[in-house]
Amino acid sequence: MKSINHKILYLLGCIILIYSSCRKNQAPVPEKETVVTPPQDTTSAGDTLVNHAKGFYLLDEGNMGSSKASLDYFDYLSGTFRKNIYGTANPQIPKGLGDVGNDVGVYGSKVYIVVNNSNKVEVLDLKTNKRINLINIANCRYVTFHNGRTYVSAYLGKVGDPHAPNGAVYEIDTASLQITRKVTIGRQPEEMAIVGEKMYVANSGGYSPPDYERTVSVIDLATFTELKRIDVAINLDRVKADKYGDVYVTSRGDYYDISSKLFVIDTKTDQVKKRFDFGVSNLWIDGDTAYMYSYEFSYKTGKNTTTYTMLNVKDETVIPGKFITDGTEVQIRVPYGIAVNPFTKEVFVTDAKDYITPGTLYCFDPKGKKKWSVQTGDIPGHFAFVY
Repeated sequence: MKSINHKILYLLGCIILIYSSCRKNQAPVPEKETVVTPPQDTTSAGDTLVNHAKGFYLLDEGNMGSSKASLDYFDYLSGTFRKNIYGTANPQIPKGLGDVGNDVGVYGSKVYIVVNNSNKVEVLDLKTNKRINLINIANCRYVTFHNGRTYVSAYLGKVGDPHAPNGAVYEIDTASLQITRKVTIGRQPEEMAIVGEKMYVANSGGYSPPDYERTVSVIDLATFTELKRIDVAINLDRVKADKYGDVYVTSRGDYYDISSKLFVIDTKTDQVKKRFDFGVSNLWIDGDTAYMYSYEFSYKTGKNTTTYTMLNVKDETVIPGKFITDGTEVQIRVPYGIAVNPFTKEVFVTDAKDYITPGTLYCFDPKGKKKWSVQTGDIPGHFAFVY
């Protein structure tokens, strides 16, 4: 979050409205392909397994009100980065992917894209990237998967409405692509993580500061009912599970006196077992390591503070140093997305820059050295690997 003069906001709003109206009759933006690295064998080298990841999708949010969400794809087999593949695969949809791409996931033979302000989940064919179905869910946020089901969190109500109803999680059958069940939870729910047969959902209450939510909803997947709410901290956001039965939850604080923090929930007891007093905007857990960055804004100072850290999730201790070791982090203005290839251990970080122009994707080797970078769509932030 950035502090911007109200006059500038007004001018930006006018520009967005004009641009948005012009886009209604625009042809799809053409795909652009860039070779960023030599082709890589993703199957084997002799008898040694090298890498199971064929590539990954990168979802670009696009600025709210601009209908500029877009989908990119990196292909290991060819070493190419394909920018704006949705428009090429779906030319019959002139407005493109829609308004604010908030999450993307791959499950089976399908790609699921959550488009927040367009109130929809796009379902694409994994091979062709063509639209298979469209599922309407108001103010939808994040997606996850379990046992042949897709789960989508949703704020419900209108964007920014402080009187919006409690949010919900929807269950979607991956065969019929129909909503099968819904459970109501806290206000403005964000990310979800599943451990065993329980789902953990961060409730933010972000539409009504300073009256934020401060709980994680625990959902029993068998009955699809809310079992309890765990009191954690205000304005919760990210939720990631490790392989040891713990869930990591981030709190964004209030941007004034209460700073961002990271909490660990033991899913055996459903209690907070540990707190880390540093900010975490986003994290990706790979094996025993959590790769984290923080881009924390303070209204008191009017400044953002950026950090890059690592955590050993097995013993819950901070690992000294940063996962970017060559100084490239000074080029990243607004870190906005992170992912780790579980086989090559490459770390990917996106830069949203000024939120209104194309961003940048950076690839770092396991030692933290930059391998390559490439221009993306606007506000790149969400990854989904294809295995």
